[in-house]
Amino acid sequence: MRNIVAPKSCFLVLLLLLFASQLASATRKSLNKENPCKRFVLYYHDILFNGSDVANATSATIANETKLGNFKFGKLVVFDDPMTRDNHLHSPAVARAQGFYFYDMKSDYNSWFAYTLVFNSTEHKGTLNIMGADIMAAQTRDFSIVGGTGDFFMARGIATIETDTFQGAKYFRLKMDIKLYECY
Repeated sequence: MRNIVAPKSCFLVLLLLLFASQLASATRKSLNKENPCKRFVLYYHDILFNGSDVANATSATIANETKLGNFKFGKLVVFDDPMTRDNHLHSPAVARAQGFYFYDMKSDYNSWFAYTLVFNSTEHKGTLNIMGADIMAAQTRDFSIVGGTGDFFMARGIATIETDTFQGAKYFRLKMDIKLYECY
């Protein structure tokens, strides 16, 4: 005996699949580059430990550069840097940037960052996780915001980085334009 599915059953299954796909696409958020759900600017201050400034240093070299090229290739730096709302080092910190960067190019200055912005203030509590290539010759660079916790639960977006000041190996300041496109 043959097992034949009734045409009405096939039609109902197809209708149900069509409805489910339309519901899934209707609930999907559309991202608009011009309209982030949250945006703010912070300044990242890095003071590299030089062997004698323990009180002021916010970062330290963990692995020295190799002899492969003249661009610090292989140097690894760990940091716990203050983040401020303006470009003044002594302004109150609104967050801490905690992570590392390493120089990863033999033929030019280039580094790769991975860090967490830790917020613990009356305005924000939680974290943002950020990573990306710092192509130092570029005017601006984009780092990916790959997640967060607390007030930034599951946030995703872009942190556009621009060098605000550079004082050799001792101190540099980055302006970070943070744009979140997924906010929950």
